[in-house]
Amino acid sequence: MRGTHGPGHDGDLTDTGSDRHRAPDLRYMTQIAQAAEHMGFEAILTPVGTFCEDAWLTCAALAQDTERLKFLVALRPDAICPTLAAQMAATFQRNSRGRLLLNVVTGGEAAEQARFGDHLDKAQRYARTAEWLTVLRGAWSSTPFDFTGAHYDVRGATVFAPPDPLPSVYFGGSSLEAGPVAARHADTYLTWGEPPHQVAAKLDRIRTLAAAEGRTVRFGIRFHVVARDTSAQAWAAAEHLVAGIDPKQVERVQATLSASQSTGQARMSSLHAAYRGSGRTAELEVYPNVWAGVGLLRGGAGTALVGSHREVANRIAEYAALGIEEFILSGFPHLEEAYQVGEGVLPLLGAGAAVRP
Repeated sequence: MRGTHGPGHDGDLTDTGSDRHRAPDLRYMTQIAQAAEHMGFEAILTPVGTFCEDAWLTCAALAQDTERLKFLVALRPDAICPTLAAQMAATFQRNSRGRLLLNVVTGGEAAEQARFGDHLDKAQRYARTAEWLTVLRGAWSSTPFDFTGAHYDVRGATVFAPPDPLPSVYFGGSSLEAGPVAARHADTYLTWGEPPHQVAAKLDRIRTLAAAEGRTVRFGIRFHVVARDTSAQAWAAAEHLVAGIDPKQVERVQATLSASQSTGQARMSSLHAAYRGSGRTAELEVYPNVWAGVGLLRGGAGTALVGSHREVANRIAEYAALGIEEFILSGFPHLEEAYQVGEGVLPLLGAGAAVRP
């Protein structure tokens, strides 16, 4: 299982019970990273975007105060050229003793892309990502790499010494344009948390595309988690996260998110669209223990696994049976939820007890 409670500032649901009043400074992020390492998580995901700290710099700092933990660094092709990214990855891999993973994010928010001078349409962005990944891997090949495409024209792309091991490439996207890129270039395909039948259909599609390329890919899923000793305690904690939300605020946020070009974001929003008016937390449960309430006031990953430690472990086992091999989990607040999952859920999975009643 990879990932938990990345150092990015996710505390945007409510002032109480989130990280909102904890600045994402290095001291606090170090606590989170060390807790994740102590609890037995394999890696942490750090986000990319205007309203979070830079992932590269943050992870380089955190690597100095951890020993085993890996870092899944998110980056966008519009913001960095592939040869420089290859060089940075090689340096990070050496300095961290092989603890780097890369999460390549194509981007789907026009305003965010424009801040970095990127005005390509969706199809062009995915085409650029495919070229970017081609150059990145070429620069790691130990042989100077030439490439001419619609978006990059490089001569002799290389690095001082290839990273060892090569960082695994993580990539997500629910659109038609994303599938072929994942099939040709990704080591692990990521999806946001949806009901199992929707996830299964997505995985089948990517498997088919990858097989046509003569490849296989791993699969990962992104969920928030609200896990407690009992189901009642977990649902009370979920209720607390959204207690007192003004419905008008929800509609304002959803109106903004509806302008997104991201197919994944549209799928997230659709999960809670039918339940927004009721105001009852339980009605946001779109599948047993899968709760869409997180998506009311935030973009991106909008679902959480909610329930007792055993219920959450059972649900993780159900997704694992579909072919999900990696689970990227987070919670509100990051630090406390790392312990809730690490102490309450992981032992059940490790003991093979996740499918028992």
